[in-house]
Amino acid sequence: MKDYHINVFYSEEDEGYIADIPDLKHCSAFGKTPQDALSEVLKAKEAWLTVARAKKKTIPKPSYRPIIYQVA
Repeated sequence: MKDYHINVFYSEEDEGYIADIPDLKHCSAFGKTPQDALSEVLKAKEAWLTVARAKKKTIPKPSYRPIIYQVA
């Protein structure tokens, strides 16, 4: 099964790293290191999916592809 793409980037404003999952609206997390941000967004993903299932919401299929992969 294909999994969701995760972006991790440094935020000068927040003085730390942000990780987000574009396919899951508002699913993001913060960490002082890239590894912390990734660990936290994986927890956020599980929580997001758990709530969506409980509320019988549509769960989007993984579809986001960064532009660099779309060109190849």
